[in-house]
Order: sequence, then structure tokens, then C-alpha cells
Amino acid sequence: MYVTPGTDYDRDTRYITTRITADGRDGWPVAPGRYRLVVSRACPWASRAVIVRRLLGLEDALSMGVCGPTHDERSWTFDLDPGGVDPVLGIPRIRDAYLARDPEYPRGITVPAIVDVPSGMVVTNDYGQMTLDLETEWTALHRPGAPDLYPPALRDEIDEVDARVYRDVNNGVYRCGFAGTQQSYDRAYDRLFAGLDWLSERLTDRRYLVGETITEADVRLFTTLVRFDAVYHGHFRCNRSKFTEMPVLWAYARDLFQTPGFGDTVDFVHIKQHYYGVHRDINPSGVVPRGPLVGGWLTAHGREALGGRPFGDGTPPGPVRDDDRVATGHGADADDGPAA
Repeated sequence: MYVTPGTDYDRDTRYITTRITADGRDGWPVAPGRYRLVVSRACPWASRAVIVRRLLGLEDALSMGVCGPTHDERSWTFDLDPGGVDPVLGIPRIRDAYLARDPEYPRGITVPAIVDVPSGMVVTNDYGQMTLDLETEWTALHRPGAPDLYPPALRDEIDEVDARVYRDVNNGVYRCGFAGTQQSYDRAYDRLFAGLDWLSERLTDRRYLVGETITEADVRLFTTLVRFDAVYHGHFRCNRSKFTEMPVLWAYARDLFQTPGFGDTVDFVHIKQHYYGVHRDINPSGVVPRGPLVGGWLTAHGREALGGRPFGDGTPPGPVRDDDRVATGHGADADDGPAA
């Protein structure tokens, strides 16, 4: 059950906050090949880590396991892999790595999670700190030309923008979708669209949220925007307007989608299968809608006229590796055929 009647939605933010750092001060030093990032392409919080890993070129240093789009009350499963077992960790569920860390683990089993391969234990599932550490603690393993997604001179502004985006937008869509009263839904709805209006105004005359290049702030906003019409507008009742009817944000998100590292990580089929298939108290039938059409994500956006340099003094990431590629018919080519 995701909705508790009579209450506001309150996200459980008690994460495993151990950090993987260059100096290993928490006992987990950065080391190539030691850790595995476990994600689901359906999850917006996990998708942040997928994008950052690709932009920074950490594929060789940090392998990635991809869970299927649905899960039961126990946890996400590796049902996309042969035999339903992750080929590196040798487990069928990410829950097994949590229990290896703490046999009595009492909190939510979430993705993204970074697992220590030798011990099989989850090191951290603190998604917010996770991407910041990939950007600042893993620098020795970044690809040549990797962008600076969290530049020191802009960190205060990035943090300030991120705080409002999380409160009103990233988590705001969930506060609408999982609201247990009309009043809590109304409050969340008003705050969500006030936040989107603020973002539209901010992005009217600037290409990116903070500074002249892509930063962590853009990554965090993008993963919500790319899911908006597919699931949040209908499934979560965030329906003042469709995302494609918000001209500034729609152009901004298309700009990012067409930037290497963003759209090439998006799986629209998994996104819809997860939300409509798992949230059965909202969608009891489990029927997954065929729409909306997504080919528009590849149309011209015109944001180049605002200037800015996507990667600053760096370069775009190279082609997506075969083992990291989104399945054919699941990305911006997903308009043909059924949703599942």
C-alpha cells in the first residue's frame, strides 16, 4: 500500500549514509571494479546515478546491475538477467545485499544502491549524497573531458535550487499521487505547480538551472520532468496541464534529453510498467497505458540560442556501451507497439 487514507504522504528518508570516498574515511575507499551500482531504469532517484555515471565515464570503474521495472513487498529483483540472478553479485534480489549488511535491516529496500562486490554488502543507498560523491570523490577515475557537475563556486546555489526542486517537484509529484486526503492533495498540487512555474520563469532566459553548463541541479530535475506526462500527469493526478503544454520546461527537457548521457538512459516502457503495475492501490487493474507518444522528445528545442556550453571545458560522453544500452523500442522510439 502506498496511500494511507487520512494522512499526507511522508517519504521515509532513513538511508544507509556510509560514503565511498577517496580517502576511505568511512571504511570504503574509492577503488576501480570493487563496487556495483544497482538501479532500475524505472526509478527517478536511481536514474540520477545512471546519468551521472555515464556523463563522468565511470563505466569501467563502477559496474551496473539493472533490476526489472516491477517488484513485490520484498524488493527489486534481477529478473532481466539470465536465471533471474545478477551475474556479478550472484543474487536474485537486491534485498539479499541489504541483509548481508544487516540481517535485521528494518528500512526500505531501495535503489539506487552501491554494493561492495567482495562482501556482497550494500555500502550506501543514500541517493542524494551518492551522485555528489561520484562527482567529487571519484575524480581520479573520471574519463578525460568529464564535466564538472558540482563546481565549487556554484555549490551553494546548486544546493539551494535542489532543495526547492526536491520539496516541490521531485517529491511533490509523489505527495500528489500518494495523498491520503483531499486537503493534502490540494496542498501538494498547488506547491508542485507553483514550483514548476518558478522553474519556467527561471529557465526563460537561461539554458541551464545554475551557471552556463549542465550541473547536478539539471540531472535532479530532468528525471522528474521526463516522467511527467508518462506517469505523473494521469497516474499521480498532476493534471493542471501536460508537460508538453509547458513551453519553457518542455524545450529545456528536450534539450537535455538530446544531450548524450540523458535521453539515452531513459526507458519509457519500464517507467510505465513500474508505476502502473506496482501501485495497485492507485491502479488496481495493473493495466499499463499505451500512450503518451514520446517521439516529440527528439524534436528541435531552440535552446541553443540562449548560449551556454553543455559540458563546459569538457566533452560529451562517447557512445553507449552495448551492455548499458536501453532496449530497442523503450526510448524515444517507443511509440510503436504495446507498453508492456
